[in-house]
Amino acid sequence: MKFAAWVIISRLLFLAAFGVGAIALQIFLSKRNNKWLGLILPFIAFGASTSAILGNALNVSETPVFSFVLTLIPALLFANIPTGILLALYFAYQEKQKRQRALAKMSAQDLQ
Repeated sequence: MKFAAWVIISRLLFLAAFGVGAIALQIFLSKRNNKWLGLILPFIAFGASTSAILGNALNVSETPVFSFVLTLIPALLFANIPTGILLALYFAYQEKQKRQRALAKMSAQDLQ
C-alpha cells in the first residue's frame, strides 16, 4: 500500500514539474523577438492532443456517427486545454513586447 501511494505521489510531482517547465519554456520562447518561436509548444500540444484523440477514435468501430461526434467534440476541447493555456501565454507576452517596442520607438522619436 505504501509503495502504491509513493508511486502516485511521485508521478503527480513529475507531472507538476513537467507542467511548470513547459510554462517556463513557453514564457522564454514568447519573449523572443521572433514571433514564431512562441508558437512551437502550442503547435506541439495541439498535434499531440489531436492525434491522441483521433487515434483512439479510429478504434471505435460500431458507434453511430451522432454518438461518435458527441463524444469526440468534448474530448477534443478537454484535451486542448494545455494548448489554450500556452496560446494565452504567447499572446500575453507578445502584447507586452509590442507595447515595449512602441514605447522604445516613441522615446527614440522624442530624442530627435
